[in-house]
Amino acid sequence: MQPLIDTELWLAHKRRALARPVEGADFLMRRVAEDLADRLGAVERSFQKAAMLFCQTPAASEVVAESSKAIEILRVEADKAFLAGAAGIVAPPETVPFEAESLDLVVSLLSLQAANDIPGMLAQIRRALRPDGLFLGAFAGAGTLAELRESLLAAETELYGGASPRVLPFTDVRDAGALLQRAGLALPVADVETVTVRYDTLFDLAADLRAMGETSPLVDRSRRPGSRRLFARAAEIYAERFSDADGRIRASFSIVWMSGWAPDASQQKPLKPGSAKVSLKSVLEKRSY
Repeated sequence: MQPLIDTELWLAHKRRALARPVEGADFLMRRVAEDLADRLGAVERSFQKAAMLFCQTPAASEVVAESSKAIEILRVEADKAFLAGAAGIVAPPETVPFEAESLDLVVSLLSLQAANDIPGMLAQIRRALRPDGLFLGAFAGAGTLAELRESLLAAETELYGGASPRVLPFTDVRDAGALLQRAGLALPVADVETVTVRYDTLFDLAADLRAMGETSPLVDRSRRPGSRRLFARAAEIYAERFSDADGRIRASFSIVWMSGWAPDASQQKPLKPGSAKVSLKSVLEKRSY
């Protein structure tokens, strides 16, 4: 399979962002971590062994620890720099370094959008989960940075007669649900929450993306650096199409959440067709006037 993402470049961007922290640039991770806390709070059970996969910060581990939902929490990162001296496992990206049926909870925050093989990653997670184990994941999905994508595309087409990809292709929430089923996870649920952030200009948005380590890691990205002229025109188009009354521009981040359970005999199952004890027709007849 031809990779879409230059994984080493993505990691280099993340390392650079870690080495040059910008206050407040982790707002998206903090928001997702808060959502994780809410979702875990709705789960009425605890877990023996939990793994946080490639979350890049301790945010997920801290949420799980504060919830008291897991007895043992393990962090897995692609570089020891992300562990910042804390205990954890360093493993290649897109791998799940655990034996089959050895985990009860797996969490992944804001890394699957940079995976070349999401189905393969989900299959590995399914394999690592014990029966009735839970997977919770969040990633940037379709609609993320749609305004930036449109503005860059319009500007480059206008100036050069064509355009090269500069923003990641993101997975749609409907595809996410299908991927959970394909991986063999039971009771699959996928939903999306859009976070809208406002900036003074496109350049302020770009600065935040650099501080997050989320500039383009596409394999087929243009090797020609964007010119000042290109970004100046893109900033004009962005302001023309996506600004509010006060002149500030909007940037969308669509966070797709996935959850699924390793199959277990104790789980609820849909009734087989034709197994109902009461017909819909009889119910409707009783309610007729």
